[in-house]
Amino acid sequence: MKYEQKTLIDILDEGLAYYPKGTLVSTKRDGKWHETSVDEFLDKVKFFGLGLYKLGVNRGDKVALHSENRTEWLIADQAILSIGAASVPIYTTQPGDQIKYILENSEAKAHIISNDEIFADTKPIIKDVKSVEFIISFEKSKHKKLKHFDEIIELGKQMDEEIPGIFNQLKLELEPDNLATLMYTSGTTGTPKGVMLTHSNISHNVRASIERMPFKEGELKGQNVLSYLPLSHIFERLMCYMYIGMGAKIYYIEEIEEIRDDFQTVKPWFMATVPRLMEKIQTGVKVRGQEFSGIKKSIYYWAVHRTEKFDPDNPPRGIGAITHKFADKLVYSKIRELFGGEFRAMVSGGAALSPEVFCFINAIGIFIGQGYGLSETSPVVSVQEKGNMKIGSSGKPLPDVQVKIADDGEILVKGPNVMKGYYKLDVDSDKVFTDDGWFKTGDIGKMDEDGDLYITDRKKSVFKLSTGKYVAPQNVENHILNSGFIDQIVVLGYQQKFCSALIVPAFDNVKKRLKRDGYTPDEPFSEDDKVRSLIEKEVEKFNRQLSPWEKVKKFELLDEPLSIEKNELTPTMKVKRSVVKKKYSDLIEKMYQEE
Repeated sequence: MKYEQKTLIDILDEGLAYYPKGTLVSTKRDGKWHETSVDEFLDKVKFFGLGLYKLGVNRGDKVALHSENRTEWLIADQAILSIGAASVPIYTTQPGDQIKYILENSEAKAHIISNDEIFADTKPIIKDVKSVEFIISFEKSKHKKLKHFDEIIELGKQMDEEIPGIFNQLKLELEPDNLATLMYTSGTTGTPKGVMLTHSNISHNVRASIERMPFKEGELKGQNVLSYLPLSHIFERLMCYMYIGMGAKIYYIEEIEEIRDDFQTVKPWFMATVPRLMEKIQTGVKVRGQEFSGIKKSIYYWAVHRTEKFDPDNPPRGIGAITHKFADKLVYSKIRELFGGEFRAMVSGGAALSPEVFCFINAIGIFIGQGYGLSETSPVVSVQEKGNMKIGSSGKPLPDVQVKIADDGEILVKGPNVMKGYYKLDVDSDKVFTDDGWFKTGDIGKMDEDGDLYITDRKKSVFKLSTGKYVAPQNVENHILNSGFIDQIVVLGYQQKFCSALIVPAFDNVKKRLKRDGYTPDEPFSEDDKVRSLIEKEVEKFNRQLSPWEKVKKFELLDEPLSIEKNELTPTMKVKRSVVKKKYSDLIEKMYQEE
């Protein structure tokens, strides 16, 4: 094994000792940034942890953490870990019945919420959850039974006076194999499962993933990083642990709609992202060219179209390099200014990043590497790094992580990052491991001769047409989403003769395009012939590059985007295909009946 086993607290303490003085983390609330220094952060971790301990939270207990991204989330998480308890993150978008299930299943002794708005989903069910002994709110609450964050800090100070040195003693008692967290899966196929991750699982992933970051040692120290993905998901949580290990200053945004302004204010060097945001940025860049005219418009689209053939592993040389510099000076540098002007790199996870978006971001002078992983693997299995940026791959596995492809194409993983199992679900745990201990990811993929991993689709998503051909819908969807006029798409076709799709147009872009032709579409847009005609042309354009059996031959338009609130997407923005199929069964049936 390359890395000595350590607790996550060991790793974080080493990072905090390495930190430059000054701001560690900053949170935006009501349009203002609230900074917390390294010393203040360390004090609050210590006293909040001791406050929980004084209230009866002991080693092995579970504490639920139900909040949006903020400084207090990070403090509470580290405090929980420091006293030997395990944190149980809950998404702010999680419905009440799932919150109840998670609290009961985890046997959470305490439930931490951010404010009364978040508590609203918990209040009707909390009295039925017998394990929860107290609730803590980060903000002042109108509910008298809720304890305030500062109140716990004061209890911790009392504890520190009563038993000096107790906090360090609790940390010393931690073992690498102790449970660090229960990460409840987002549940695209049913009831969430509690993924048991140990300190050693996550600390290995932190150290191995830092080695793949596109920065030299010490280069990110003191620089700003932006955080917008939910800390309740292991991906962003791991990234924030890595930031602490690298000495970066973390900035938690308030609303995703404000991220463009936040880029200008924070001027970050780095962030973690999911493909959806990058797809929107690329689409916005393409549509922006419509605002220009004449030679300016021609140069703009010439530069944008050049990105489609950019290969980070084989960048342009000779005349091509000179031409690329010309495009960079006139166009790409202006696009980079949208990220604040200091932006260097990002890593994408959570879903497959389309080759077109991958090439576009790297071509404009911002490094973007793609990674692959799951909650069950802490999460990173593989990730790209500078010097190994094959288009379409997810890079090589991390050190000590083994990957192989089963006979049916499923990706199997073994290593120090793989979970202990699902909490209280031995049968389900057994199902996801082979007899010789390989974790079955449920993803289909392949490895090339150099050991680079490629993800094709979810095993359960791949469907078979009645013609006998297999279709990986995510691959088709990612391809068609390169249209600037299509916002969301769900490809269908199980046991049918051909593929169909439900499509949500990018309505703002569609309206701009039609307005240029002197036409204003009527609502509902899904029934407007000109809207449908425009989308049809886009589908036909991207169909040309697909295999005959992958082509989308029929589609229906939806007037509203798929959303988390309507239970159509998971908290990590993955489509709940079974829910969508059931909800839009009439539209789907119509497409095939007409045939």
